[in-house]
Amino acid sequence: MRASGPNDVWALDFCFDETADLRRIKLLNVVDEFTREALAIDAAHSINSHSVIDTVERVVALRGAPAHLRTDNGPELTAAALRHWWRIWGTHTTYIEPGSRWETPFVESVGGRLRDECLNIEDFTNILEALVILKDWRTEYDNYRPHQSLGRLTPAAYAAHCETHQHQPEHP
Repeated sequence: MRASGPNDVWALDFCFDETADLRRIKLLNVVDEFTREALAIDAAHSINSHSVIDTVERVVALRGAPAHLRTDNGPELTAAALRHWWRIWGTHTTYIEPGSRWETPFVESVGGRLRDECLNIEDFTNILEALVILKDWRTEYDNYRPHQSLGRLTPAAYAAHCETHQHQPEHP
């Protein structure tokens, strides 16, 4: 399944880092597969299904619910609470095959860039500091970094273009 417009398919994935005192940080990345926007990057020492719901609900409050969520089969993403939430919002789930990271290329790409450009460089003192730096990185990624696949527009500019040209959801 390919995204046919903004809010059609959001992909969710986790990546990991640690603070300077060697405490694990778990990050949840949420990406709109059509616009390539990094809709959220949340970080905590532990992220469970309720934390995933909180993150997705914050994005839904701003953008509306997606038609589909694409995820792996991790316990945080297959929990009954999350499946119940998806049914309430009318969002369908699309699970990738175990070990098939290539089925979520856009969220994997954001995660790879995040790793190379931020996580491998920054030494977070604590979660709060990590959240501030991750927000700055996401702002730059969405608003100042053009993508060739989006006709050299940034993800935010492409999303705005799609809003003004709702009848033409094709990539330029």
